[in-house]
Parts: sequence; structure tokens; C-alpha cells
Amino acid sequence: MNTSVLSPRDLNRAVEAATAAARAAGQLMATHRLRPKKVNQATRHDIKLDLDVRCQRVITRILAEAFPEIPVLGEEGVDQAVEQAGARWVVDPIDGTVNFAHRIPHAAVSIALQVRETPRLAGYADGFSSVVGVVLDPFVDELWSARRGQPARLNGRPISVSQRKLDEAIISIGFSGRAGSVEAMVEDVRNLSARVRKLRLMGSAALALVYVADGRFDAYFEHGINLWDIAAGGLIVECAGGKFQRELRPGTTTYRLSATNGRVKMPRGS
Repeated sequence: MNTSVLSPRDLNRAVEAATAAARAAGQLMATHRLRPKKVNQATRHDIKLDLDVRCQRVITRILAEAFPEIPVLGEEGVDQAVEQAGARWVVDPIDGTVNFAHRIPHAAVSIALQVRETPRLAGYADGFSSVVGVVLDPFVDELWSARRGQPARLNGRPISVSQRKLDEAIISIGFSGRAGSVEAMVEDVRNLSARVRKLRLMGSAALALVYVADGRFDAYFEHGINLWDIAAGGLIVECAGGKFQRELRPGTTTYRLSATNGRVKMPRGS
């Protein structure tokens, strides 16, 4: 298979494989939600669980059974073959790990399939674009999916972004512990708080994106987000009729992102 040119049949199979992998990892998450968690690493702003690693292993195994020639770029480990590959899976096995570690049922599995594109078409700075995206919230059994060029879906039903404007909007914001991200988020709050209906800080980028896609949120802004947090959800937003913009922050491997319904505009200064 030429992985840089995937057929419609291949993409349908990819949605099926990603869905199966997400559900398998989601079952692990649901089973362990209330159980004690083994912490592999804890920093000031983040937690890495043994279950993150276990979920990625399950996902990788299922994806490899369907597409053995496509490597995985994941939060919990990267197959070095991605550097030369024409296609890659981008996986966040548990997006919202801190929530999950504290038994807060707001976390998701995020799986995207990306292909290497020409510079004009590439959606990301390293030359790749998402062509398949799957995000699963295992705690409410909601699965969002998209294939580039087709409508985004929630549990098989087509979805679309909202039509609300800024003064009616519910906007999700986020920040990391990286330098500059807190200051940027504070500036966003200052500019938005008096102009929108509500602001929300939920702790899962993948869920914030798909909430924009199906009209629960009207926009989502974050500074300093990783590729695996946004590769699937960003495609789902676009396939639901929304606007998804990402900009690689200078000197980093993280992105400043904006996902909106296309009607909400950030106030000047954000």
C-alpha cells in the first residue's frame, strides 16, 4: 500500500480501526475510573499514569493489525518510522489525564490518521494533514468521527457547529504550564469575559474541540497545545463546518489554536 495515497476504502477501514482501538482503550478507562491509579511521573502541571501507557499499547496493537505499515506517533511513545512515513497515526490514549487521575469523568481517547501532503495542502508545519479523526468519551459513550471531505458524526449521526455569535457564546479556554501560556490565557479571559455568555476551562482539548463541532461550545482557544491533543478533534471541527486554525509557536513543538463555529471572532488584543 502506498500510504501517502489512501483510497476511500482505506479511509473507511481506518475509521473502523480507529473506532475499535478507541473503544478498547475506553473500556480500560471506564474499568479503572474509580480504582487507584499508578502514577509513572508527576510534574507541577501534569500527571502520567501507567494506564496511559497501557491504553496506547492496546491502541497500537489494534491499529497495527489493520494497517501494519503505518507507524504511530503517540503521547506515550513514538515509532521512529514516522520520520520517513507517508502516513502516521497520531494518538493521545487519555486526553485529560489529570481529570482522569482525580476520578473526574471528563477525558477522552483521541486517534487521527494523517498523511504527508504538499506544502500547499499540509495542515501542520511538518507537512502532514489529518484525513481521519476519532474521539471517544467512554464515560458517556459518545464517539465523534470524521473523514476528510465528509460530514462529521456523533455516534453515527451527522453533526454541525452552532450559529451563535460572540455575545451568546460559550467558549472553552485552556492553558499549559509552559512559559507564556498562562499569561496568554489571562489575556483571553480579560478580553472575553464581559463579551460572552460563559467561559469554560474543562481540561480536555479533544473534548473541547468536538464540543465545538457539535455546537455545545461555540469556540475553543488554547496556547501551548500538543499535536496529539488536536489532530483528530481539529479535523472533526472542520468536517462539522467550523474553522480550525493552528499556529506552531516559535521555538517549540506546541501550537496556539483557535476552533470556532465561524461566526465567533476573538476580540482584538487576544
